[in-house]
Amino acid sequence: MTARAALVTRASSGIGLAFARELASTGYAVTAVARGEDRLRALVRELGPGHRHLVADLATPEGQELVAAELARHPVDLLVNNAGTAHHGPFTGTSSQEALASVRLGADALVVLAHAFLSGARRGDALINVSSTLAHAPAPGLAVYSAGKAFVTAFSEAPWHEQRPLGVHVMALCPGPTSTESEPESRTGSGSESGSPRHQDTPAALVQSPRAVVRTALRALDRRTGPTVVPGWANSLFVLATRLLPRRALMAVLNR
Repeated sequence: MTARAALVTRASSGIGLAFARELASTGYAVTAVARGEDRLRALVRELGPGHRHLVADLATPEGQELVAAELARHPVDLLVNNAGTAHHGPFTGTSSQEALASVRLGADALVVLAHAFLSGARRGDALINVSSTLAHAPAPGLAVYSAGKAFVTAFSEAPWHEQRPLGVHVMALCPGPTSTESEPESRTGSGSESGSPRHQDTPAALVQSPRAVVRTALRALDRRTGPTVVPGWANSLFVLATRLLPRRALMAVLNR
């Protein structure tokens, strides 16, 4: 029997790394995608025979086309769109080019890869787009990040409905603040695996490990639940609160 196959973007750290490890342990042949070849090679050695890596910068059209072509040549059963960055501070504190690079990575690349995957998807296949609880809250200091994650979540919902009759599942995974195995996530680097990258003062109940986030996602995938999955009861309450609080009050809370 042929092993199931998965492709995971930004697989070299955080939630992407946890996805690669968990999927490999459950029988998937994983193609790990990221910019850094050394870390990818180390990951593939760790995972063992049958796994592959692909070096690509998804913030560039060339990198997006490279991975889209990989999906066309080697179809997978599961695509995990996990690439993204977070720039902290006032919107005008970073250059417009940095902001646009974040959009290209978190939105353009996601659309390109989702289109490549879904165009050839078969019954039983699945797409997970990693979003954030901040998709539901316009966080001051993370304007582009929270707006980008709102796009990821909204974008996932219509294809979820469109693909259901075809037996293909689409999910927006919305984790809250996510720690690494040994320390909090960087507050200056990529934040795709952290629903609230600026979480040094966040209540502990909201912070989860990447492994816990991934296991929640895969349980939801097995059950084929709705289009949006929020790991953790505290984060689910946070998302509920974002729907009930006035936007002005919500931003004041998030700016503390």
